Amino acid sequence: MFDLTGKVALITGASGGLGGAIARAFGEAGADLALHYRSNEESAKKLSAEIREYGRKAVIFQADLTNHEEAEMLVDDAVKEFGDLHILVNNAGGPPTGTFLDFSLEDWQKAIDLNLFSTITFSREALPFMKEQRWGRIINITSVAVKQPIDGLILSNTARAGVIGLAKTLSNEFGPYNITVNNVCPGRILTDRITHLAGEKAKREGTSVEDALTAMETDVPLRRIGRPEELASLVVFLASEKASYITGTTIQVDGGLTKGLF
Repeated sequence: MFDLTGKVALITGASGGLGGAIARAFGEAGADLALHYRSNEESAKKLSAEIREYGRKAVIFQADLTNHEEAEMLVDDAVKEFGDLHILVNNAGGPPTGTFLDFSLEDWQKAIDLNLFSTITFSREALPFMKEQRWGRIINITSVAVKQPIDGLILSNTARAGVIGLAKTLSNEFGPYNITVNNVCPGRILTDRITHLAGEKAKREGTSVEDALTAMETDVPLRRIGRPEELASLVVFLASEKASYITGTTIQVDGGLTKGLF
């Protein structure tokens, strides 16, 4: 069990899926939580109630991650509410599927704003607080696509790769202040995102979503789709003192799906 007692964590995209699982794991570990949501207020309220059952403080904040001003205000509001900020988990949903000629320049801008610029904005707002207290954790939830680009996910392949370069640079710049910056790369984890991708695959191949999900398991060495809590366990570890000498890394949670050595 990792101990995050006394720490304040801000998690974006926390109303469900991976963000929700990470929030629950942080609550169990003793952290107080600022939970961001974009539109699903009901789910965010339900999650915050669950966290409070652990005896922790949990407050929800609404913002559009692609709106830089709203993102900046969210961090300021969270610090005002909790008086501190120790951990930032950048977790944004994936952009649409398609190939290069399917997308307009506006589509590209939206993807970059969602997956890269939101990470820049939140990190830029959080780092001064972490630097002052000489302790901090930034954990970016990206995708295995940053290690092995996935056909049909060109927007994600491109925007999320920028996050990796950003994180490595920040880990070098802020290491002297005891701030670590790492990336976690989900593979096929059972969330709304993977169900959506399975639905797209089912449409193309004329099969059911269930059959598409089963097919997705076949080339995973563990022969199954992962559970959100399995990824959340790694994120809690990286946020804890147990991972104090790990920074600038990019770690996949994919059941062995990624075939590369690095």
